[in-house]
Amino acid sequence: MIPRSFRPLALAVFAAPLALALSACGSGDSAGNSAAPSGEPLEKVAAPAGTSWADKVTKSKDGSYVMGNPDAPIKLTEFASLTCPHCAQFSADSGEELPETFVNSGRVSFEFRNFVGNPLDLTMAMLVRCGTPESFFALTSQTFQNQQQLVEAWVAAGEQAANQAAALPPGQRYNAMAQLAGLPAFYAARGIAADQAKQCLADGAAAEKLVGDTGRQGEQYGITGTPSFLLNGSKLDVNTWPEVKAALENAGAR
Repeated sequence: MIPRSFRPLALAVFAAPLALALSACGSGDSAGNSAAPSGEPLEKVAAPAGTSWADKVTKSKDGSYVMGNPDAPIKLTEFASLTCPHCAQFSADSGEELPETFVNSGRVSFEFRNFVGNPLDLTMAMLVRCGTPESFFALTSQTFQNQQQLVEAWVAAGEQAANQAAALPPGQRYNAMAQLAGLPAFYAARGIAADQAKQCLADGAAAEKLVGDTGRQGEQYGITGTPSFLLNGSKLDVNTWPEVKAALENAGAR
C-alpha cells in the first residue's frame, strides 16, 4: 500500500485543477481470468531482419509506451504506479518472460500506462519519460528494482519538506520533490543528465496531463487499484504475472 505519509501531501498536490482520487496499490480483484478472450494458438510474427520486437518501443498518441509489434493481435495494457510494491513485484516476475517469450513472438504487444497515485510517483513518472522511448521500459524497471530505497529516502525527508516542495509553482515543484528522494542522482546514473531531468521536471503541463490521464482512465476502465490490466481492451480480473501469463496463453500466445 502507499505509505500513509504520502496521502496528505498527495491531496494537496493534486488539488484542483489536478483533482485525482488516490488509487490503492494491489486493491484490484484477483479472482480469475474470465475476461480474457480465448482462441486458437496464433502464429508467430517475425520482426524485421536484424531486430527484435522487444526492442521496438513507440509512444502512443495519448502518451503511453508500447513495446513490440504495433500490429500484434494480442494487446496487453498495464496501469501501474511506480510506488506500488505489487507493481514492482509484477515487474520482477514478468521481467524476462514477458518481453522475451511473448512480445518477441510478435503475437503480443505490451503497453504501459503510468497510473499516478502520489507526488513521488508523479515525479518519477516524469523522469522515466524524460529519455527516448527506447529508454522508458529500462528506466521503469530500474525504478521498480530500487523502489524501496527511493520511497524510504522520500519518507525520511519528512512531511514538512514535502509540503514546502508542494507549495512551489509547478515549474519548481517537481524538481524540489525529486531532490527530496535523491532522484536526480539516481536517474543521472541511468542516462538522464541533470540538466535534462531539470527541464523535464519543470514541465508543469506534463505533470497535469499525467494526473488528468490517470483520472480519466480510472473512470473509463474502472481502475481502482494497481497493477490493473486490459487484454485487447477488456479488463482482466487478475493482477499477478502467472495469472496474466495464463490469460495471454488463453488468448492464443502459446
